[in-house]
Amino acid sequence: MFHADSGSSDAALKSVADGASPASTLASRRHQAFPVLTAAQIAHLLPFGARRQWADGAVLFEAGQRGAGMFVVLSGAVAVSRRDGLGNDVPVALRGAGEFLAEVGQLSGKPAFVDARAQGPLEALLIEPERLRTLLVAEAEIGELIMRALILRRVMLIESGAGGPLLIGNAAAPELIRVAGFLTRNGQPHTVVDLASAAASDVASDVASAALAQRYAAHTDGALLVVCPNGSLLRNPSEREVARAIGLCEFDDAPVRDVAIVGAGPAGLAAAVYAASEGLSVIVLETRAFGGQAGASARIENYLGFPTGISGQALAGRAFVQAEKFGAEVLVPAAVESVDCAGPARLFHQLQLEDGRRVQARALIIASGAAYRRPAIADLERFEGRGVSYWASPIEARLVEGQDVVLVGGGNSAGQAAVFLASHASTVHMLIRGGALAASMSQYLVDRIHANPRIVLHTHCELLQLQGERGSLSGVRWRHAGAGAGGAGGAGGAGADGAHVQMATRSLFLFVGADPNTAWLGACPIALDGHGFVCTGQALIDAGPDGAGRAGRRPDTLECSVPGVFAIGDVRAGSVKRVAAAVGEGAAVVAQVHRYLNAQAASPQAAVSAA
Repeated sequence: MFHADSGSSDAALKSVADGASPASTLASRRHQAFPVLTAAQIAHLLPFGARRQWADGAVLFEAGQRGAGMFVVLSGAVAVSRRDGLGNDVPVALRGAGEFLAEVGQLSGKPAFVDARAQGPLEALLIEPERLRTLLVAEAEIGELIMRALILRRVMLIESGAGGPLLIGNAAAPELIRVAGFLTRNGQPHTVVDLASAAASDVASDVASAALAQRYAAHTDGALLVVCPNGSLLRNPSEREVARAIGLCEFDDAPVRDVAIVGAGPAGLAAAVYAASEGLSVIVLETRAFGGQAGASARIENYLGFPTGISGQALAGRAFVQAEKFGAEVLVPAAVESVDCAGPARLFHQLQLEDGRRVQARALIIASGAAYRRPAIADLERFEGRGVSYWASPIEARLVEGQDVVLVGGGNSAGQAAVFLASHASTVHMLIRGGALAASMSQYLVDRIHANPRIVLHTHCELLQLQGERGSLSGVRWRHAGAGAGGAGGAGGAGADGAHVQMATRSLFLFVGADPNTAWLGACPIALDGHGFVCTGQALIDAGPDGAGRAGRRPDTLECSVPGVFAIGDVRAGSVKRVAAAVGEGAAVVAQVHRYLNAQAASPQAAVSAA
């Protein structure tokens, strides 16, 4: 979902596999994105919405404003248009009887990307977000048709950039890359206007970009300028400011949810899908982008059910839509600053967000994962975003086209990144501390790396120094702790023991180790192991008296030392660091959450509190 390789329409993918022409596949995709409902199908929708009438020219919804839900045209027509950033409305389509207006954002009432106005007298069925989610579950056949259309429409918006914010500045500037990466990884359409190339271009297709560059150049003064769909202008904004401006992280902080999940990686999203589908009220809090560390995987080929592989972003995108379909609230970015765990006098866990808002929940699932370790190298922070990356996405791939790059790491994510980058870079120099990849990487990736002439493997290496000029990375230096370097055909050569190697490069990718994201737990008395990972179940019992928990209660297998707090995925001590294992823990923890909530509801204290 949200990516061209995501298989957002299984039928469309099957047509390609069966030998259908690109033109027929495109036509099939468009037909699935904009189906015309029959009278019988509309009859199934009527109980879920309300009939309403609009006069000619009346506004149904506007870009940048929260959507009211899905509109099914019963009679009349709706003119759909988008804003071009120059104050003009550009016609997009005219939707008539039997067609519906919505995309995946309307599952949770997110702001619209386009404008819609009645063209002549209009009657339509308005299905609000909550009822739309109910419809998708209750009416399986028509729900599948609508869901596929909603997803394909978002994919088309992303491919065209229509309706999303305009990012105006230097396309290679760290500030622009940072914001573009945030929007891309969260499935948000946007358009990048490179001031240098747009101003210099005289190609007819770039006329619009040139006009935008001319209009806004005076306002940028070398800084990133973000033009939001609602017309607001942001100068060098943070990711949180962009998210707020386009309505990504709005929520009601008053209700007490059944479950709060910190982290939207594979484990957190799996828990959200299963918990929400079983009727629990769920809120998911993610610092930067759904998908977590797995989202950095260019292609996962050993995940069950995807014989041709799937990117980490695509897999996470599908899970994100599933979670929203069942009613889970997923907030990005929503960084948790601290947690006040429930005690004898209070039955709710309270999460304090960095922006001052609070979330309360009866149960808490820690799925905050692990972050790639920052090597102890001078000036590393100075070059982050200016040549040093912890992610290998299409954005980074475009920036390294034809260049020599260095990648440090020997795990699966590092291997997937190396293979992906090798299709863009001139050479990928892969540095590992050990003598071989097989100890830490799946064999299919090892074979692919050794067979790729663009990947040069350097073993027994330690990164020592970063060098830069004009604030950006220009080179790196590493040391050979032992003999060993080579790629296909023995390329690369080996350095002598202790020899230092100097290489000019503008791009360094780090996929080294993993540190648990547990600093936010703060004063909450949750037991951690010696490396900072969260202890659960038997590990707590083995560790001593803390394992008994409160009132002699033993924790469940995925439960922490504080009752009602659970840990899953990479952040949990002893977990298997694989996507499939994380998803499995996300599914399994929901049964344990149910047991805890049922016991809590049955206790006398809970009854008194509820009264």
